[in-house]
Amino acid sequence: MSGADTAHRDYVGALFRSHYAWLCSRLHRHLNSRAHAEDIAADTFAQLLGVSDVAPIRQPRALLTTIAQRLMYQFWRRRDLERAYLDGLDFDETASTLSAQDLAQQLEALQAIEQFLDRLPAKVKATFLLARLHGLTYPEIAVELGISQRSVSDYMARALSRF
Repeated sequence: MSGADTAHRDYVGALFRSHYAWLCSRLHRHLNSRAHAEDIAADTFAQLLGVSDVAPIRQPRALLTTIAQRLMYQFWRRRDLERAYLDGLDFDETASTLSAQDLAQQLEALQAIEQFLDRLPAKVKATFLLARLHGLTYPEIAVELGISQRSVSDYMARALSRF
């Protein structure tokens, strides 16, 4: 391991010691699960380890919050997608009689949806998911994301135009 790699690892380690508990607490408020908050906080720092040059960061909490929010939205998206799929299987009497090919096609369709969502900018994706999966109104989304209702409307239009 080179000196630069060691310095980078030490720097991220210092950030971890200084901000991990704070980030877990912040995430716990949104996730209502200490375990999920800890997982996302750990993944946040793991992403920082993967970046070649993060030193020095002027506002580490702002950067950590941005990375953690992105990971939290991915977590919510995966959870909601899995839940919707499993709920669909529970209510679909034909699901138990689906062939392996039919199941594979359904999984491909879900992957296509996931790829569509991954190509959207973060705020557009968050807006779309909050509206479509969580059923929030535009004013509720604006409050949740800290943006204007006009931005919510614009983001939804952008998401739907790419669909």
